Amino acid sequence: MVLKLYKVDASPPARAALMTIEAANIPNVELVDVKFQEGEHLEEEYLKKNPQHTVPTLEDDDFYIWDSHAIAVYLLTKYSKNTTLYPSDPKQRAIIDQRLHFDSGILFPNLRGSIEPVLYRGEKSIKQEALNKIKSGYEFSEKFLTKRWIAGDEFTLADIFFMASIRSSHEILPIDGAEFPKLTAWLNRCKELDYHKKINEPGSVQLGNVIRSLLS
Repeated sequence: MVLKLYKVDASPPARAALMTIEAANIPNVELVDVKFQEGEHLEEEYLKKNPQHTVPTLEDDDFYIWDSHAIAVYLLTKYSKNTTLYPSDPKQRAIIDQRLHFDSGILFPNLRGSIEPVLYRGEKSIKQEALNKIKSGYEFSEKFLTKRWIAGDEFTLADIFFMASIRSSHEILPIDGAEFPKLTAWLNRCKELDYHKKINEPGSVQLGNVIRSLLS
């Protein structure tokens, strides 16, 4: 077995995949940094593995899969005995799946939409419409938090992905603790996790620093 994860530390989806590996104690994963600024993601070798030229990409011998959500579920299904991150109970799994789709359809796209004009088109400000969309994601997430974690009483894959997107979004639009007390308390709980400290916090700060440097 040769597992390789192609990643960029500042990327929220890549961090979500990395945190899944850490949370599930999946061993022997080789981490490969993709140099976007040098165009490595557009080289023929990488495009053969992932024609969308995104990160993360997982290589498992001669099998390649991209999209962080698909990668996480694949890793947990094939390589992990952890039954809490992605439980088999249909109702529990359905809630987690809904949250994962919310991340892939709302949280991360809202973040990406706010920073792509700055990263790739030289804009010097983030549009208010984009910030409003990020805030809308906070509002829904606050409503989801009827229990301790995003999908219920237990920490699951849903929390990992929300953690990556929301902590990164917080760099762009800080979460108002008075307006979003449940979301703030949840994020504070996440900050106590080792893989947040090791992976998510540094990557989120790195992303924020890049954006702020381009806005100045």
